Amino acid sequence: MDMNMKTLMGCFAVFGSAIVFYLASVVIKMSKSAGLHIDASFFVFVRFLLGFVSVVCLILFEKKKIQIKKPGIIFGRTVFNMVAAYCFFQAVATTSVSEANILNMTYPLFIAVFSWVFLKEQRDFTAVVIVIAAFIGVWLILAPGKMGFKIESLWGLTSGVSAAIGLIYLNLSMRDHDTETTLFVMFGLGTVLMFIIFHNNIFIPSLLETKYLLMCSAFAIAGQYLLTIGFKYVTAVEGGIISSTRILIAALLGPIIAADPALSFSGWIGAFLIFSGNVYLTVRKTKAASGRNHTH
Repeated sequence: MDMNMKTLMGCFAVFGSAIVFYLASVVIKMSKSAGLHIDASFFVFVRFLLGFVSVVCLILFEKKKIQIKKPGIIFGRTVFNMVAAYCFFQAVATTSVSEANILNMTYPLFIAVFSWVFLKEQRDFTAVVIVIAAFIGVWLILAPGKMGFKIESLWGLTSGVSAAIGLIYLNLSMRDHDTETTLFVMFGLGTVLMFIIFHNNIFIPSLLETKYLLMCSAFAIAGQYLLTIGFKYVTAVEGGIISSTRILIAALLGPIIAADPALSFSGWIGAFLIFSGNVYLTVRKTKAASGRNHTH
């Protein structure tokens, strides 16, 4: 298989992951429309549980050993990933699929903000302007046409903040642990923590409830695998830009698939500003990393 075909396959895989992640959130809204009362925490619990089972099967198949060198870092990754997933699913349940996905995809902006706070060398005027413009986009999503917003919208925004911190921890974890170890602890510990904290919301589901729980988890896990496969064949810039298309997918498909209200004109401007900010930050980050590699 030549390089162009591999790149094309990688692009399709990353784009497919964006669609599949979006569909996972649609399933939550579908369960609510079907009259089921499944708490967001139950969806997250099943997602972690099935993820743990899949990782254990992979570890057994590859005969790998789990070696935890920095438990504090992996614990941080687990907690913030868990919080991000819970807040995202709550956002879907209490607002709209489109808004939840768009606000969840603000995590690159928050990563940039956290980087500027702690790393002076990553500050530059152009990036500051781009991020400010993107946060104006966030406001246009939160409060289209009025100076105010629903308190429920904070679920989506919090998922973006938590995902950003979780990804920072992931970056630190991957310096000392392989993928299997990180996922094993994240899914395993996440399952235990979700059960301890939300055990009152976890019950033996009916067949119909099981259907929605498994569908949501299957889409989420499939999205993770597609993303992993895709990034083997595309550059970080290509992958980051294509991943951010979930913003546009949510805006376009929300009214068609999830019965969401169509985005207003200001909402579309907001979505475009967030998408553009993500694209710029992805390109900037990759160029900076490339420059450091050439220097060394």
